[in-house]
Amino acid sequence: MIKKSLAVLIACLFLVNLAHSQDKPNYLGQTNTITTAVPFLLIAPDARSGALGDAGGATTPDASSMHWNPAKYAFIESKAGFSASYSPWLRAIVSDINLAYVAGYYRLDDKQTIAGSLLYFTLGDITFTDIQGSTIGNYRPNEFSIDATYSRKFSETWSGAVAARYINSNLTQGVTVQGQDTKPGQSVAADIAVYHQSELNWRNFEYAEFALGINISNIGSKISYSDATTDKDFIPTNLRIAPRLTLDLDDYNRLSFTIDVNKLLVPTPPIYAQDTLGNPIIEDGQRVIEAGMDPNVSVVQGMIQSWHDAPGGFEEEMREFYFATGVEYWYNKVFAVRGGFFYEDKLKGNRKYFTLGAGLKYNVFGLDFSYLIPMEQQNPLENTLRFTLTFDFSEFE
Repeated sequence: MIKKSLAVLIACLFLVNLAHSQDKPNYLGQTNTITTAVPFLLIAPDARSGALGDAGGATTPDASSMHWNPAKYAFIESKAGFSASYSPWLRAIVSDINLAYVAGYYRLDDKQTIAGSLLYFTLGDITFTDIQGSTIGNYRPNEFSIDATYSRKFSETWSGAVAARYINSNLTQGVTVQGQDTKPGQSVAADIAVYHQSELNWRNFEYAEFALGINISNIGSKISYSDATTDKDFIPTNLRIAPRLTLDLDDYNRLSFTIDVNKLLVPTPPIYAQDTLGNPIIEDGQRVIEAGMDPNVSVVQGMIQSWHDAPGGFEEEMREFYFATGVEYWYNKVFAVRGGFFYEDKLKGNRKYFTLGAGLKYNVFGLDFSYLIPMEQQNPLENTLRFTLTFDFSEFE
């Protein structure tokens, strides 16, 4: 009787929701990409994760863990180390746009680790002109972020971390645009992360390990490039949930599977009302919203609102999740082969690509490479070889 009543209730709720949705216009077929300021903060900076489809929230800890999940540092085995990464950008078009990343860590004791990193993105040399086409000057726009974190073990299987970040986006070089003076956009942000790692007794494998990483990154103030405007842009606050399974096939062969599930915690752009001529409808100096919610809200409200503000309702909210999957094979902890796939819904950016890569570790040094193969559209990193050089200072001992 209880099961029958529950089935009737579910059916009634479904019919009510269906009838309600039929009264609404269908907004699901429209492209509605979420955009933010400083998107360089979401670019995979290191070659290892770049070869795993941009997955890194629960991969085994390394020097580049700051970008993916700083809580992983508490489980890192070596005493200290650092990495340096380089990624050419739009290599097929220009030669002076690139992303550079340097990260380092130091383990205070068995439970505590501190780390820091620098992410630098340069757009190369650009000639600025005015509205008449006259040259204003030659500039080198750039963006960078400086991070620091403290990571600590809560138990033998759990750790947590808090990271602080300073962001500087100098895209206009102080040039006056349409009579308005510009300035570098600046913001401060924080990451909150947890990480779990435990051994499994699974089938006949010599060793099996499960890991789970959760990281909310770039929780910070909005950015503006001029004092004359009151409208500021959100930075890319992002939720990352990542499980991993690692299997030791024997003494020499190790295989890992990982997936990162991501969602931007910023408001979804609404659908604005238009008249019969396609002009926006204005009331009280503001554009009228036909579907969705007002995106001009505070950072905290925007994080909460991001779960229920899509014009297309629940189905569109689900499309805002994007996924990164990767497989990593190690032979004797010396040589690695990697592959991955990145997926984003076609109405939310349509980024889809395969990635390949390899890694080599010998004594103190390690070297990783990655290569990206786009599927649906061109990618700034296609036909580009990215690399990361790592140093493990504990090997000196």
